[in-house]
Amino acid sequence: MDKVYRIILKRRTIRQFQQKKIPFAFLKKLVNSARLAPSGANLQPCAYIVVDDSPLLDKVFTTLKWAGYIAPAGNPPEGKRPVAYIVVLVNQEISKYGEKDAAAAIENMILTAWEKGIASCWIGSIDRKKLRLLLKIPPGYKIDFVLALGYPDERSVTEKFKGSIKYWKDKQGVLHVPKKRIESILRHNIWSEK
Repeated sequence: MDKVYRIILKRRTIRQFQQKKIPFAFLKKLVNSARLAPSGANLQPCAYIVVDDSPLLDKVFTTLKWAGYIAPAGNPPEGKRPVAYIVVLVNQEISKYGEKDAAAAIENMILTAWEKGIASCWIGSIDRKKLRLLLKIPPGYKIDFVLALGYPDERSVTEKFKGSIKYWKDKQGVLHVPKKRIESILRHNIWSEK
């Protein structure tokens, strides 16, 4: 089995992190992997803000909402919060539809991070107005997503889909994430009912 596929199979969203700093050189490498993602018409509308300053991390944390299905149990407690964020922006003067570019860029960062044992949580539930003021983001740049990063301090596993997509934590604190079976989503050549 090839390396990238193994990384994809093992990658899970993590919301509790060790408080070990990620070197800025590696965070820059993540942005470089994002920069090289596919981009519609090669417009490259995305820009990135890396946040790894401790006082600023706490402020960014207050702009984010975590794990809707299991809140507040899914919220990272003090001492287990992300040690870095990458804020993904779309320059709307370049493209009004940069969300697709941002998604490809984020996936590149997630997989690059996981290969080195760094976990992530892709966050779309953001107080964008507050974050814009905090990070002094100029007009014309849409705050698309925030990628929270850190070395994992919790375990997450996939579960067979049993009619509900809602994830949950067991008594040991392991996060269980239902995933649909490939047979339920894959068709070959034409659509046919199974």
